[in-house]
Amino acid sequence: MSLSPAAVAARRLLTAASHSSHEGGARTWKILTIVLAIPGVGICMANAYMKAQAHSHGQPEFVPYSHLRIRTKRFPWGDGDHTLFHNSHTNALPKGYESSDH
Repeated sequence: MSLSPAAVAARRLLTAASHSSHEGGARTWKILTIVLAIPGVGICMANAYMKAQAHSHGQPEFVPYSHLRIRTKRFPWGDGDHTLFHNSHTNALPKGYESSDH
C-alpha cells in the first residue's frame, strides 16, 4: 500500500511535531512552576496570614455538657486527664479550661 506524497509529508510533519513536543515538556513545566505555582502559593500564604491576623481567637465560654469529656478510664500518659494531643488553649478538661491567660 503506497501513500500519496501529501500523506507522506503530513505523516513526517506530525512525527516531527510529536517528537519536539516531548523534548520541551520539562522546560514548559519548569516555566509554569516558576511563573504560576510559586507566586500562587505565596499569595495563598499571604491570604491565610492576613485572615489569621484579622480574627481574634478567644476561648469560648465553658459549658459543662454531660455528654462531652466523659472519662471512664484515665489516659495512660501524663496525669491521665489530658488527651495525647492536648492544647490547653483550645481543649477543655472535664472541669473547664486550664488557664485563662494566653
